[in-house]
This record gives sequence, C-alpha cells and structure tokens, in this order.
Amino acid sequence: MNNYRPTFLSNIPPVVKNIIIINVILLLAMNLTPGLFARLGSNTNLNNILGMHYWQSSNFNPVQLVTYMFMHGGLAHIFFNMFALYMFGSVLENLWGSRRFFIYYMITGIGAGIIQQIFWTIDFNPIISSFNEAISSNSGSVLLNHQDTLGQYFRLENVSLLKSPEIIEMKKIFLNLPITVGASGAVFGLLLAFGWLFPEQKLFVFPIPFPIKARIFVLIYGVAELSMGVVKFSGDNIAHFAHLGGMLFGAILILYWKRKNVM
Repeated sequence: MNNYRPTFLSNIPPVVKNIIIINVILLLAMNLTPGLFARLGSNTNLNNILGMHYWQSSNFNPVQLVTYMFMHGGLAHIFFNMFALYMFGSVLENLWGSRRFFIYYMITGIGAGIIQQIFWTIDFNPIISSFNEAISSNSGSVLLNHQDTLGQYFRLENVSLLKSPEIIEMKKIFLNLPITVGASGAVFGLLLAFGWLFPEQKLFVFPIPFPIKARIFVLIYGVAELSMGVVKFSGDNIAHFAHLGGMLFGAILILYWKRKNVM
C-alpha cells in the first residue's frame, strides 16, 4: 500500500519553486552579509551589487539586468512577489511546461529592466545635461534650475558657487543613486499572461469585495501603473514603468508564440 502524501513544496512546479528558493536565499544573504562587508571596510550590500543601477552609473553592470529580479528590499516586498509568482506562475508553468515558462519569466524580467532604463534616461536627461554644461563652464550656476531636486540628496547652500571638481563628484553620486530590485516586472508579465489566457477567470482582489474577471484585473492594474508612473507621487519609489515593461514584453512574446503557432 502506498502511503505517500505529496507535500506543499512537491506540488509547486520546478521553475516556480526554484525561483522562490533563490529569492529567499538571496534575501537571507542580503541581511546576513552587511557585517561581512563592514569587516572588509565597505558599506555596500548585496542589493547595491546585484540590484540594477542606471546605465550611466559607475556601479552599473549589464548582468544586473538579470540579477536585480532576484533581489528584494524586505519581507513585504518578497512576500507579495513570491505569492503572486506561486499563484499565477504555477498555473502558467503547468500549462506551458517548465522550459517555456522559464523563457517567459526571464524575458519579461529583463524587458522590465530595459524599460526602466529607458525611463531613467528620459527622466534624468535634463539634469545630466545641466551637470555636463556646469562642468564645462566650471560654474554651478546652470544647476540653479535643479536646486530643488538636488536639495533632496545634497546639502547645498549656494549651488552657483560650485566648481568643476565638486560638480563632477556630485554628478557621480547622483548617477549612483537610482537602483531597482525585485521580481515585480516579471510578476506583472505573469499577470498579463494569466489575464490573456484565462480572461474570464474570476479573482478575489483585496479590498474589492466581489470577484472580478482576470482581464479586467489586468487592465485596471495596467492603467493604474501607467497613471502612477506618469504622475510620480512624492515619496513613491516604485518602478511603475518596469512593471509596465514586464507586461509589454510579455504581450510581445505571447503574440510571437501565437504567430509561430506554438501556443
């Protein structure tokens, strides 16, 4: 008589399970290694190394377009991402198979990172151009138009008195500030795929007291992310355009597979 009873982990498809395990291990490592870095004389951490920096930053490494999606800022961040990965990713991996699911997850995550880089480039272009002009003229006067923005990160009494060496250092620090971590871009790709493939499936979404169809849920999320990304609320450090990037690359990949008749 076979008394085997499947465990919770054994019911999770392999790619989803391994992604969750890797994310949890890296979160633990991030919280356990600051002391090690401190003993080595560094104040850095794993998020700073593996998180995605702006492409003009001295801390940027192309590998970060992959590694950033396995890093998280804390327990709440990783919990909601991994819960969504488990809920929606398990369905998609069982439907597509592990190989295709892994390709989809990675492409949407990398695509989300690329879109975030494009957004940063557009958003930072005016201030970077002013930095370059100020360096060339050896005067911080050009930066007066950005004093409010720079004042959020630097203690400035009179920016117009700054000279090229100080402006160069300020530009370097500024370019190193942006960093994105988390699986959210890939997860939004999964949401897009689930809503596309199971449009009539009803979902309960807190705090909405009634079930809504998956396609409506995805549409609401997409519009909300676009709105918040454009408005850029004060204190909002969420990479909304990366989320939209995950959806965009997910849609492109699904359309490509449909065209090739491999869906």
